[in-house]
Order: sequence, then structure tokens, then C-alpha cells
Amino acid sequence: MFELRLLVPEDRVEMVGDALEALDALSVSVEDADAQTDAEQALFGEPGMPPPKEGWQRSRVIALFADETQAREAATVLAAQDFFEGCTTLGLVDVPEQDWVRLTQSQFAPVEITPSFWIVPTWHEPPAGARQVIRLDPGLAFGTGTHPTTRMCLRWIASQGRIDDRRVLDYGCGSGILAIGAAKFGASEIVAVDIDESAVDATRLNAEANGVQLTAGVSELAQGRYDVVLANILATPLKVLAPLLCEHVAPGGSLVLAGILDRQADELKMAYAPYAALEVSDTEDGWILMTARF
Repeated sequence: MFELRLLVPEDRVEMVGDALEALDALSVSVEDADAQTDAEQALFGEPGMPPPKEGWQRSRVIALFADETQAREAATVLAAQDFFEGCTTLGLVDVPEQDWVRLTQSQFAPVEITPSFWIVPTWHEPPAGARQVIRLDPGLAFGTGTHPTTRMCLRWIASQGRIDDRRVLDYGCGSGILAIGAAKFGASEIVAVDIDESAVDATRLNAEANGVQLTAGVSELAQGRYDVVLANILATPLKVLAPLLCEHVAPGGSLVLAGILDRQADELKMAYAPYAALEVSDTEDGWILMTARF
């Protein structure tokens, strides 16, 4: 396989990407050409909403082709197009054949939540000190424990000790990792919901693989009040969901919110002020965990 690498201005990224797909590229990816420099830009998107930009001011577009001939033909065709003005062909790169499964697996090592609580892919043995283990492999649904928001939520669960006899709602469950974590620490009833059917399926499969019992389904499955409500989504949907999530928290219960950047703390406090007093309970790599007691 061969990669065709291009340098593309922000306003041409979408057109060039569409053209590459029409030229039978196996995949097209976009990177910040200024990454790891002072000119690097951060782009934060929200689920269900269009991206803030199609690319960076200087985007590196990488297209993968089955063979060198296809890649060279694509480069020639693109160079002849009016919209390619201002773009630069950086070159072709031969991509050697590899054991992609083994390579992917090597990128996912066990993740420490606490010294005794770990997330461990199935191809690894648990660390010696692990007393609680979630077995989870990378998949289509979000949540493998590698992201700070997931780790903070799981740390919060672990910090509660045993949560026996508590009813838990995981709203926006993704892979089901938070619901499984609650089960590992003794929650008596767990409901995990998501708007994405593939996430619901992943949650059920992951729960079965971990030997825990929970109920998973679409969002309408969440009914009544819960002792713990977990929502690891992003700031915009969390603000919209404020009245719904708070309505699900039982008196004396806890609301745990993640997917929030530290600069968004005041926005969330304001959105939840009519229902609860949010506070920052944890922080990691620019992300925060916000909680409230009812």
C-alpha cells in the first residue's frame, strides 16, 4: 500500500478529501501540519454537531491507496484541478505490510485507575497488584479507559468504596465501562443507556465478558431515580441535559459529570445552578470531573 501526502490550506480540505475518496482512496485522514510546534491549533468538536472547522490552517492530508500506480494517478489528477491551487504534494510513502492486529494490540496496555483497580485488554495479564479488573478491548464504542474523562469517573467510583445497594445510571454509556466499574464495586442495580445502538450492543457484550449484570438500552430506558448518575459526554449536551439528569438523581444521591474542559467549569455551574451546586472534584490533562450531592 502507498500513502499520498498533501499539504492543504484549511479552505480546501473538504474538496480535496472528497476528490481523494472519488479517486478510490482506501482512507483519508487529516492532521495539523503544525503539530508539535508553537503554531499548533486545538480543535474541539461536540457529538451530533458539525465540526468547528474542516481542518487546520495548514492541514496534512494523507490518503492510503492499494498500490503505487493508483497513488501516482491520484496525485496527477489532483494537480490538474483548479481547486488544488495553493496545495502541495509532499510525496508518496510506501507502507510496509504489517500484522495490523498485533500492532494495534501493542498500542493498548493495561490502564491504572488506582494501584488496585485496572482496565486490562484481554491479551494482557492483570498487574500483580490488581484486585479489581475490567477486561475491555478497543472497539467501536467510546470508552477504553485511556481518556482522562473515563479515568476520572472510574477513580470517583473507586473512591466511594463499596456501593452495595445503590442504584446506578450510566447515561451515554459508550462501551459500558462506567457501568461495569459500578458493578465491580457492588452496585445492586445498573442501567446503562445511549442514543447509539452500537454502544448499547457493546455495553451488553462487555458486561457479559466481565461477568456483571446490568440493563442496557436506548435513553428512554432510564426511568425513576438513582443513587448515582454518571454522564461522561461533553459540555454542550451536558448543559442541554441538565434538567433531565438532575431529575434522575435520588435524594442523597450523587451526580457525576465528565467530558468537560477546565475552561468550561463556569458554564456547567451556571447551567446546573437551578437544580444542583456543581463543584470540580478532579482534574487531569485539562479535563475536569464535576459532581453534586442532592
